[in-house]
Amino acid sequence: MRTPSDQPEHVYPDHWEADVVLRDGGTARIRPITTDDAERLVSFYEQVSDESKYYRFFAPYPRLSAKDVHRFTHHDYVDRVGLAATVGGEFIATVRYDRINAQGMPASAPADEAEVAFLVQDAHQGRGVASALLEHIAAVARERGIRRFAAEVLPANNKMIKVFTDAGYTQKRSFEDGAVRLHLDLEPTDRSLAVQRAREQRAEARSVQRLLAPGSVAVIGAGRTPGGVGRTVLRNLLDAGYTGRTYAVNRALPDATTSLDGVPAFRSVADIGEPVDLAVVAVPAERVPEVVADCGEHDVQGLVVLSAGYAEQGAEGRARQRELVRQARSYGMRIIGPNAFGIINTAPGVRLNASLAPHPPVPGRTGLFTQSGAIGIALLSGLHRRGAGLSSFVSAGNRADVSGNDILQYWYDDPDTDVVLLYLESIGNPRKFTRLARRTAAVKPVVVVKGARHSGSAPPGHAVPVTRIPHTTVSALLRQAGVIRVDTVTELVDAGLLLAGQPLPAGPRVAILGNSESLGLLTYDACLTEGLRPRRPRDLTTAATPHDFRTALAEALRDDACDAVVVTAIPWVGENGVTEPGDGEDLAEALRAATAEAPAKPVLVVHVEMGALADALAAATSTAPPTPGAAPEAPRPESLSSAPAPAPAPAAEGAGAGAGAGAPEGGYRIPAYPAAERAVRALAEAVRYGQWRRQIADPGRVPEYEGIDETGAAAQIERALARGADERGVTLAPGDARELLGRYGIAVRPTLPAPTPDEAVRAAAGLGYPVALKTTAPHLRHRPDLGGVRLDLAGEEQLRTAYDELTETLGKPEELQPVVQAMVPRGVDTVVRAAIDPGVGAVLSFGLAGAPSELLGDTAHRLVPATDRDVAEQIRSIRTAPLLFGWRGSAPVDTAALEELLLRVSRLVDDHPEIVAVGLEPVVVAPRGLSVLGATVRLAPAPAWTDLGPRRLPSY
Repeated sequence: MRTPSDQPEHVYPDHWEADVVLRDGGTARIRPITTDDAERLVSFYEQVSDESKYYRFFAPYPRLSAKDVHRFTHHDYVDRVGLAATVGGEFIATVRYDRINAQGMPASAPADEAEVAFLVQDAHQGRGVASALLEHIAAVARERGIRRFAAEVLPANNKMIKVFTDAGYTQKRSFEDGAVRLHLDLEPTDRSLAVQRAREQRAEARSVQRLLAPGSVAVIGAGRTPGGVGRTVLRNLLDAGYTGRTYAVNRALPDATTSLDGVPAFRSVADIGEPVDLAVVAVPAERVPEVVADCGEHDVQGLVVLSAGYAEQGAEGRARQRELVRQARSYGMRIIGPNAFGIINTAPGVRLNASLAPHPPVPGRTGLFTQSGAIGIALLSGLHRRGAGLSSFVSAGNRADVSGNDILQYWYDDPDTDVVLLYLESIGNPRKFTRLARRTAAVKPVVVVKGARHSGSAPPGHAVPVTRIPHTTVSALLRQAGVIRVDTVTELVDAGLLLAGQPLPAGPRVAILGNSESLGLLTYDACLTEGLRPRRPRDLTTAATPHDFRTALAEALRDDACDAVVVTAIPWVGENGVTEPGDGEDLAEALRAATAEAPAKPVLVVHVEMGALADALAAATSTAPPTPGAAPEAPRPESLSSAPAPAPAPAAEGAGAGAGAGAPEGGYRIPAYPAAERAVRALAEAVRYGQWRRQIADPGRVPEYEGIDETGAAAQIERALARGADERGVTLAPGDARELLGRYGIAVRPTLPAPTPDEAVRAAAGLGYPVALKTTAPHLRHRPDLGGVRLDLAGEEQLRTAYDELTETLGKPEELQPVVQAMVPRGVDTVVRAAIDPGVGAVLSFGLAGAPSELLGDTAHRLVPATDRDVAEQIRSIRTAPLLFGWRGSAPVDTAALEELLLRVSRLVDDHPEIVAVGLEPVVVAPRGLSVLGATVRLAPAPAWTDLGPRRLPSY
């Protein structure tokens, strides 16, 4: 091997540092090995077994020599790179590559192969450390121009062979000189990305599971007297019947105090002497670091930090919060909080209420995540009042570590959760959130209400990118991912109740029946407003009996022309004119009986001033006959069934949450609403979600087009960025933009400058008549209404006349910056854009040019990469889309060519993250073909890591 130089040739690459979640849910830090790591390396090596050393060096190797230590700690970060995984600041694993040539000898670029080797401490084998290191060292190698890894592994080293073979990379395998020789192509593949994301999901879900289902809990900061945050949490844990071991910790406890509320009490975690899985921290912020150290040094797995005084209080608090995360992760722990309200798990085997909520929700099949403690309190209260049960609840506060993304990973395959409700004030990794939400929504509904929509900044305590696009656009993009986006917490609960208790509607056809014609008409109008297809309301008259309701509901449910039913009910009016509530229990029983007898379709109840009916609905527990000998269940308000649904599965057409291939055991729960508008809005969201679920059976594809020069485009981008002096990016010159777009089959019509009439004539002669003369000054660009465009100029005389008119009317040529362009076939002027938004990632936009998109905001957006199905829907979703399809007798335009253009732009931006903005305007779409008349491209250095890179936790 080549002897490395004494000093690294490149600066320390701090962007290679990353916190990762391992297979068992713990965390580790991956970072480059430096010259200061000699003692750590020696200590690490001493703790590795002789067998593992033999597997690494192919011979007995009891200790590292001084030369070995020097070689393994001195790197140039280009041809020789070493990474270490650390916990508590100590090495638990290392990986190293050395660039080699075709003969296997040390080399430098342009050699693009490297030899790679791993060593994992025996105590940490099986935790997925080597797999995580492989992801990161492969990304580093690609960054340094290395395309292949070579590795030699002894045949008996099955674990290491499996790390390579399971990674998903294209590989070759041979047996040479008693060793297995592996060659890995480091170009990511669909399989390697799928493997990476599957590992990410399992690890992050496991890390949340360790928090929500701990075997033991210590409440740190439990006061000696009743009251206070810590003592309240301790009391709530006990009242909920937590099934694990509970401890109270308070450093100020007198020596004589050995218990609080009957729970063993200690002065520190170290004094407990038994394993502690979860610590709930309720001490002042200045004392938290010593608590974290105490927990970390005694193998606590996770923390719920209720303490305030962090990023919500300004710069000093933000620094304190960053240090909290760094310290906890250094010990392999994850954090919920700080400034958290707590967590709840209602599973019978756990019964955890590690929160400030005095009354935990009843068990149910809905998961709830909030970033705000106040909203969490309101939602828990609202759900409890309406009888909705929860599977688990997380209020993450500043969510410095565990976020909504982590909770989605857990709920995705949690068999106890059928519906996901999220209150978000910020999205830390929006691209990842969209990806996870789309995957989760494919098997269970995800309902989101987002606060801080209009503030233009992140909420206090949340260090996140801020979107530059309107919240309506964010909503559209989330809906593309299958997310049900609602505007208020009331709508969140309304939608959650329906989705948790009813099957998904098979379509938008709604039957309305009830004993009030007026309430029926209000419901009918609400359905039309929400885009549903209601049938004329069936008025049962105010004299309708529960039996009449049952008969009418059963008929509606059996009707193949009906997809959902809304039942409206008002109080009965007696013969003497006095309002009577009627027999609510009888009516509830009648509705239950009708739904039990008929096909599974969603049923909603709208009641006005009918407290008796609401109480009866609250007491109704099942739509199926009781099982002989079964114990009765506790009542649940506004629900007609409380039996749990089976684990979620991808639904067949018409199947709903918890439905899978059939109704849940005990039947469906019927939600009740005090207003028609609220019920119909929830139903409309369920209809749209059901439609999305059916559509994703055929999600579309990203076509492969001819004539795409990805390598040439990458080289051109690299040259352009190297020339650019502005670190924030560079806007390409028109010719360069045309060249780059041409590499992806996007032809931009040439535009020639015309600073004088003579040069305009020469340009027109080169292009061929007829031509157009345009001004390109910023204040006139894309403003034909100001007269800065002259079209169909058939010859030199017309061109000179138009030139004189422009300069006389609008200003001097140097002000107008006129250009000449060949005429193209007439059509509809459109605009196509793509941009990287810090809040949501890469976005593809489309609209008609001019007032429709600029003034009215009639623009459709899709996430990149877009599929053929995405762009087909995109161009049809704008309000002015009829202009593309032959409005008022005009010729339909070539929408197939337009869809191809959108897909090519999407592919360009997806392939090259350095492209931060593309604008094509106008794009004239004719009956046959289209013409791109103007184009701008802006570049900026690509981020060090993207959502497609190796898995890593966010850094704050």
